[in-house]
Amino acid sequence: MGSYIIISVLIFVVCVLLILVVLVQNSKGGGLASNFSSSNQFMGVRKTADFLEKTTWTLAIVVLVLSLVSVFAIPKVDNEAKAIDTELRNQIENNKPVDFAPAPAQEAPAGGETPTPPAQ
Repeated sequence: MGSYIIISVLIFVVCVLLILVVLVQNSKGGGLASNFSSSNQFMGVRKTADFLEKTTWTLAIVVLVLSLVSVFAIPKVDNEAKAIDTELRNQIENNKPVDFAPAPAQEAPAGGETPTPPAQ
């Protein structure tokens, strides 16, 4: 169960990063890339756009892979629940009555009055 929680947290973190990277981009050539239009910058406009696009694809693939891996990390049924299920199935197959816990009795109202049945 611990691995499932770890994978779920990783998926959440990668999704948040993916949202941030997509919001930084601008489909019309603006976004973060437009801030680096000066020629003396380390990364030019095109390199920034390439970096953001590669980051988007990488994060999307990571989300896909983590989602597929999480299927194998889903916690399985515990032994107690499995034993109860097996016992109930055996009782049903053998036409025995299934023993469920009895319903709790209604409390008598204060003052010694007898309860009236509900109107139908």
